[in-house]
Amino acid sequence: MTEEENKLLKDIEQAALNIDVHLGGRRVWEEFSTNITKRRAIERELEIIGEATSNLLKINPGIPVSSARKIVNLRNRVIHAYDAVDETIIWKVVIKDIPVLLYEVQEMLAGE
Repeated sequence: MTEEENKLLKDIEQAALNIDVHLGGRRVWEEFSTNITKRRAIERELEIIGEATSNLLKINPGIPVSSARKIVNLRNRVIHAYDAVDETIIWKVVIKDIPVLLYEVQEMLAGE
């Protein structure tokens, strides 16, 4: 793994961990859906994850991140179609996809 790949993986890991910080370690839909500050903070972390993933794919298109294309597409939607972002989709990503992504990234970093 190159130094740049390692840096991008660490950026993804940190942003994924930050999502948990923004949620106060709790995955409660009502707290997320009614708190614009939490929603915007999490959207920002997803932007960072998506940008880092996009850059990672440019360096190594075969990187073993199962949802890489979906992550980049979500980032593009949050940034460019911010008025069409569905908070239920964001929540689904937080609940289902981010834990898988974090596991995959940490596995790659452990094998560096």
